[in-house]
Amino acid sequence: MATFHELHHADAPLLLPNAWDVGSALAFAAAGFPAVGTTSFGIAASAGQPDGYGSSKTATLRLASQLVRLPLHVTTDIEDGYSDDPAEVAEFVAELAALGVAGLNIEDSRDGHLVDPAAAAAKIAAIKQRAPGVFINARVDNFWFSEQATVEAVLFRAQAYADAGADGIFVPGLGAEEDIRSITAGIGLPVNVLAHPSLGVAELGKLGVRRVSSGSLPYRAAVDAAVDVVNALREGKPVPAATSYWEMQSRLMAFRQGTTD
Repeated sequence: MATFHELHHADAPLLLPNAWDVGSALAFAAAGFPAVGTTSFGIAASAGQPDGYGSSKTATLRLASQLVRLPLHVTTDIEDGYSDDPAEVAEFVAELAALGVAGLNIEDSRDGHLVDPAAAAAKIAAIKQRAPGVFINARVDNFWFSEQATVEAVLFRAQAYADAGADGIFVPGLGAEEDIRSITAGIGLPVNVLAHPSLGVAELGKLGVRRVSSGSLPYRAAVDAAVDVVNALREGKPVPAATSYWEMQSRLMAFRQGTTD
């Protein structure tokens, strides 16, 4: 099996599904994906908390400890590292690495606003020193939060994070093809984007993208699907097909017994 790093340098972009619990990760594994990420939004929302306020730390660590038993690579979304102290962030990542986690996303924003890029770079440098084998996907949030949302500003931050030891750059919120092409051309590391509303994975690959993440889309779509099913029952309409109870139960039994292939 290719390493997690190698998946970012393949002929086609890595399509990364993001799980919020063991059941969703098992479904992605059954579908044949070579890697799965966690989604801080899905984890936080499942506990009744908003995304981005540090509530997902304990749940992310617990979920990661379970998912590393699957026959795929696991990467975790750790928001901004859950601390302003680079050493504390690096220690948390070391815990994840000791479990067998292959990578992480770390944001350069807090509470919906960009932080000083030097502060984000210091966390990246500390992580790289403490856990050098972990793939650091440094998130640049200019377009996501519409702050300093220019290609030049993104490239400035991306270079600072690359210099600090990042292995990849994640730029959520990119929409225009020319912006995607300019950013991938201007960064000497694999560029990650969120699933695009109109550009497929192959098209994004032609623009230089090396990783496409589903983000919280599967979680949000699952919530919508759950409402649609119950609405169909209420309205006397046919309900969509779903994986059987017995199939999902068998996956969970195999996972509990440690026989997941």
